[in-house]
Amino acid sequence: MDQLPLPLEGITVVAVEQAVAAPFATRQLADLGARVIKVERIDGGDFARGYDTAARGLASHFVWCNRGKESIALDLKDPRGLAVVRRLIAGADVFVQNLAQGAAARLGLDAATLCASDPRLIAVDISGYGASGPYADKRAYDMLVQCEAGLVSVTGTPEQPVKAGVPAADIAAGMYAFSGVLAALVRRGTTGRGGPVEVSMLEALAEWMGHPLHHVLHGGTPPARTGLAHAVIAPYDAYPTADGGRVLLSVQNDREWRRLAEQVLEDPRAGTDAAFATNAARVAHRERTDELVAAALAKLDTDEALRRLEGAGIACARLRDVTELAEHPQLAARQRWREVGSPVGPLRALLPPITLPGGAEPRMGDVPALGEHTGAVLRAVGMTDDEIAALRRDGVAA
Repeated sequence: MDQLPLPLEGITVVAVEQAVAAPFATRQLADLGARVIKVERIDGGDFARGYDTAARGLASHFVWCNRGKESIALDLKDPRGLAVVRRLIAGADVFVQNLAQGAAARLGLDAATLCASDPRLIAVDISGYGASGPYADKRAYDMLVQCEAGLVSVTGTPEQPVKAGVPAADIAAGMYAFSGVLAALVRRGTTGRGGPVEVSMLEALAEWMGHPLHHVLHGGTPPARTGLAHAVIAPYDAYPTADGGRVLLSVQNDREWRRLAEQVLEDPRAGTDAAFATNAARVAHRERTDELVAAALAKLDTDEALRRLEGAGIACARLRDVTELAEHPQLAARQRWREVGSPVGPLRALLPPITLPGGAEPRMGDVPALGEHTGAVLRAVGMTDDEIAALRRDGVAA
C-alpha cells in the first residue's frame, strides 16, 4: 500500500509573526507538510530569538516554535518591503499575523482587507483580546491573559495563586489558530472560498476554563485552589516516598479505597471505617485520610510504591521534573524523539502529537537563522539578484 503524503503538502503559508501564539500555530502547519515563509524584522527578527540562549546558544522558545520554516527578513515600514510581502501573499494559501493590535490594519495586512481582495485566501488574525471591545488595544502577554481569564485564580495553593508553568494562553490561541486554518481549508475545498479566521488569547483560554466557568455559571462556587489535591475527591494528591520521590494517586470510588487500604496501606479496617468508607467521608476527614496514605507511602521507595498501587488497580503517577520528562521511558519506547537541524547543529525535538498511521512522518525541518532564506524566496517571486542586492544595501531586506 502506498504511503499517504503529509496532509498539507502543496499548501503555502506566509506568516508575519512573533513570540509564541502565531509561531506555534504555523509550526504545526509546517510539521504537517505546509511550506511556511516566516517574515521577520531585519533588526533582530522575531523577538523570541532573544528570550534566552538555553538551546546551545539559541532561544528555547524559538527552537520549539519555528522549526521547518523559511526565514525572510524585511522592513515592512518601507514600501518596498511591504510590496514583497504582498507579492508573497498573492501566491499563498494562508496568511497568519499576530502583530500588535492595529498594526496589521495600518499595513493593509489584516484578514478582512486581504480576504476582500482574494476570496481564496485564508487570513488569520491572532490578538490578545480581539479586534473590538474595551480591551482591544490592551497589551496582552501570556501571564496577563492567564490572569484575565481566571486561570491563575484556580491554580496554586489556598494561600498563593500561581500562573501555569507553560504559556497556556499563547498555546491555546496557537492551537485554535491551527485548527481554524484546517477548518477553513476544508471549507475552501468545498466552496472555493477561504476567508478570515480570528482568534484571541483571552477567548481561547476562556474556553479552556470551561469546567470552573460552567460550575460558577450554573449556581456553584468558584473552585478552590488545592495545589495537587482535588477539591471534591480524596485521596487525590502527591505523597512523599522513602527515597525522596513523590507519588501521585487518585482514588475514584469506594471500591478502590478498600483495595488501597488492604493492599497498600495494609490496614483493611480503614477500608470500612465510617470515617473513610465513602468519598464524602474521606473529603470531610481529608487531613486524616492524607495522613494514612502518607504514612504508608513514606515507608516505600518510589518504584515499590508505584508497583503496589498499580497492583491494587489504583491510578498513580511519578512526579517528574522536566529533566525526567526528557528521559521518559514511554516517549523512548514509542520512539518519539528526533533531531532537527539548526544554526548550532542538531537539536533533540519531540515528534508532534498528531500521529497519522500509514502516512509520511511529520516534516520536522530545520530551525532557520534570521534571513536564511531571504535571497531564495525573493528570487522565487521573480526578483533579480540586482534588485535583491539593492534591498539589502538599503536596509529593506537582510
